[in-house]
Amino acid sequence: MAPEPPPPRASYRTTGSTCLHPLSELLGIPLDQVNFVACQLFALLAALWFRLYLHPAKSSSAVRHAFATILGTYFVIFCFGWYSVHLFVLVLMCYGIMVTASVSSIHRPLMIVTQKITTLAFQVHDGLGRRAEDLSAEQHRLAIKVKPSFLEYLSYLLNFMSVIAGPCNHFKDYVAFIEGRHTHMKLLEVNGKHKDFHSLPEPSPTGAVMHKLCVTLVSLLLFLTLTKTFPVTCLAEDWFVQKADFPTRLCYLYVVMQASKPKYYFAWTLADAVNNAAGFGFSGVDKDGRCCWDLLSNLNIWKIETATSFKMYLENWNIQTAAWLKCVCYERVPWCPTVLTFILSALWHGVYPGYYFTFLTGVLVTLAARAVRNNCRHHFLSSKALKCVYDLVTWAVTQLAVSYTVAPFVMLAAEPALSLYTSMYFYLHIISLLIILFLPIKPQAHIQRQPQTANSVNKKKTD
Repeated sequence: MAPEPPPPRASYRTTGSTCLHPLSELLGIPLDQVNFVACQLFALLAALWFRLYLHPAKSSSAVRHAFATILGTYFVIFCFGWYSVHLFVLVLMCYGIMVTASVSSIHRPLMIVTQKITTLAFQVHDGLGRRAEDLSAEQHRLAIKVKPSFLEYLSYLLNFMSVIAGPCNHFKDYVAFIEGRHTHMKLLEVNGKHKDFHSLPEPSPTGAVMHKLCVTLVSLLLFLTLTKTFPVTCLAEDWFVQKADFPTRLCYLYVVMQASKPKYYFAWTLADAVNNAAGFGFSGVDKDGRCCWDLLSNLNIWKIETATSFKMYLENWNIQTAAWLKCVCYERVPWCPTVLTFILSALWHGVYPGYYFTFLTGVLVTLAARAVRNNCRHHFLSSKALKCVYDLVTWAVTQLAVSYTVAPFVMLAAEPALSLYTSMYFYLHIISLLIILFLPIKPQAHIQRQPQTANSVNKKKTD
C-alpha cells in the first residue's frame, strides 16, 4: 500500500493565488500574509499613479470610481480566490435595500465591507428617514439625502485602497475625494474661520506617506524579531501556567502582549499610507499651519504606549472601528450602550471564543476604570507632583489591564484562555467587580452620548 502524501505545509494553505509560494517558502512566512503584503505594496504604487495620472482635474469621477473598483476586486481575488465570491454576493444583495447586516468575519475584507455597508445604511437612514432636529451634529453632517449610484456604491465598498485592510471611512468623505472636493471640504469644516485657506495650494501627502512607511518598516522589523521571540503560544506552556510565580506571569504577559502589537501597527499604518498616497485622508490644517493626514488613521502609537486610562487606550487603538461602533451602536441603542457595543464588537470579529473572553472582560474593566477615574482623579490634580504620581501609577495599571484583557483575543481558543485566567487567579475580574459594586458610579455615559460637534469630540480626545 502506497504511503499517503504528506500534508501541505501551513505556509502553502491559502484560497488565493499561489504564485508567490516560492517567496513564502524562502521567507518562512505563511502565504496568505505574503499575498497580503504584496497586494498592499502594489496598492501603494497604484495609489501614487492614481493621484498623479487619474487626478480629478484630468479624469472623470466615473473613471476614478471604475478603476478603484476593478483593482480592488482583483486584490480580493488574488488574496482569497474565488472562494471570496460571498463578499460580492453580500455587496450586491445589500445594494438597493440599504439595511444593516451582521456577518461572520470569514475574511478581513468581509469585515471591512460589513462596516461600510452598515455605516452607509445608517447614514442613508439619517438622511432619508429621520427628522433633522433628531440628529446630532455629526449625524447631520454625514447624513446622505440622495441614494448612491451603483458605481459609487461598488467603489466605496471595494476600492483598492481599503478593501484588504481598511480602514472604514464615511461615504461623503470618499465621494468628495473621488470628485476632487475632499481637500476643500475638510478645510471648510476644520479651518472655516481662517479666511485665507482658499489660497492654500493643494497639500501634498508625500511627507505623511514617508513618515508612515518608516513606521511600517520599524513595525515589520519588530514583528520579525520581537514577535518571533515572544510568541503568544508560550502563555499556554506548562512553565508559565504551572511553575512561574504570579509576578513573573504578570510581567511576562505584558512582554508577550507588547510583542504581539507590531503586526497590527504594520498593517494599519501601511493601509493608512496607501490611502494618503492616493490623496485621501487629509483632515485639515493645524494651528501651526501644518497639513494633517490623519483622517483615516487607525491608531496613535504614542498615545497607546503612554495611555493612562483604559478609555484613552481604546480611543487610540483601531480608531476607525471604534468610530464605526459609536455610529451604528453606541449612539443609537436606548440602554446599556457600553455593554451592547462590546458585544457587537465581539460578534463582528467572529466566532472564536477568545474574542468573547476579551470583550466581556473589557466591559467589566471599562466600567471599573470609569468608576475609579470619576471618584479618584480629581484628588490628584492639586499639584504637579501628585498628578505625576497619578499618571505613572495609572499608566502601569492600564498597560497591565490591557495585557490581561486582550490575551484571549490573540489566543483565540477557549481552553488556553481559561488556563491563562486561572493561572492569574482571575485577579482583574475580581478587582473590577469589587470596584463596580462598592464605588459609586456617576452617570457619565448619558452625558457623553449627547449630540456633539466633530470639533468637541476631537477636543475631548486631546484633553
